[in-house]
Amino acid sequence: MKKILLVMFVILLATFMIAGCGEEPVDEPPVDETPDEEAPDEEAPAPEGVSSLGLGVVTTIGRSADYDPDNEIMAMGQVDSVIAAATFDADGRVVDVMIDTAQVRVRFDEDLQLDTDPAGEFRSKKELGDDYGMRAASPIEREWDEQIADLEEWMVGKTVAEILALDLMDDGSPDDPDLVTSVTMTVTSYFAALEKAYQNAVPVQHDAEMLGLGHNISIGRSRGLDEANDIMPMAQVDVVIAAAAFGADGTVGAVLIDTAQTRVNFDEEGQVTSDRAAKYPTKRELGDDYGMRAASPIEREWDEQIMDLEDWMVGKTVAEITALDLLDDGAPDDADLVTSVTMTVTSYLQALEEAYSLAR
Repeated sequence: MKKILLVMFVILLATFMIAGCGEEPVDEPPVDETPDEEAPDEEAPAPEGVSSLGLGVVTTIGRSADYDPDNEIMAMGQVDSVIAAATFDADGRVVDVMIDTAQVRVRFDEDLQLDTDPAGEFRSKKELGDDYGMRAASPIEREWDEQIADLEEWMVGKTVAEILALDLMDDGSPDDPDLVTSVTMTVTSYFAALEKAYQNAVPVQHDAEMLGLGHNISIGRSRGLDEANDIMPMAQVDVVIAAAAFGADGTVGAVLIDTAQTRVNFDEEGQVTSDRAAKYPTKRELGDDYGMRAASPIEREWDEQIMDLEDWMVGKTVAEITALDLLDDGAPDDADLVTSVTMTVTSYLQALEEAYSLAR
């Protein structure tokens, strides 16, 4: 009997051993034994990187003043050029944006002669900082540059359509919980400039991580009344602008250059004769209407020449660009440009250099 029980025990033990020695299943994934964790929802990856660069400019002269001797108001040409430079991703969302305003006043005395130094230095609102003087008049005691920085930050990650859909108060300031306590100034002109920037955007041709915006301002072509030669007073403000997308090593991935050349004309009585309600196009926007072709030795318009200069800049560092050899008149003395760009380029190179110095 004991032998029978022993044989049965051996058979049973062998059966269990055989069952335990089977092969593991093929192609079965390992089990995640992390307790109480749910698998994350799968989402399409967000677009990365800078896809395009845009530059928009909106210029008005509405705050120019007529000469009014009875109230001791001198004639004054005021030109406001609102500038927006932005980079966009492949879905049209703002990667970064820089907004500034060149607000320039050209004053005349009682004889309608220039009373503002034509060789003076003129700064944008962003450059003025606290010197602009908005803080004292602001209900939230914040300066213009502080408010515009918050508006720029709010724009990042949004499409232009989403930005333009922002609710506004009657005075044009934001009516949005994210902005109502930090931005109380009118923002409509900034939105208009950003919309133009998106419409004018060009592809970025090299990897770009930074956005830069530079400019220089001059009133050197303004003039006073010259009755003997039938020359009327005129305030001319030239704002040269460069927006660029830069790689980490400073290589230009894309660049857009433009000039807001705006004239405010007066008659012999010091009354403004230019249309105060008009918006004034830039040289780029004027295209053939700018009128350089007839005077150009190569019969090329300003916008055609500036686009060739921009193409030449792409792929180069700012140091390489500013090392460009120039002729005595400031035109390029370079084999790749000498037959396509014959206009003076010094102010464009300076604006690009400033754009790189301010890039972020």
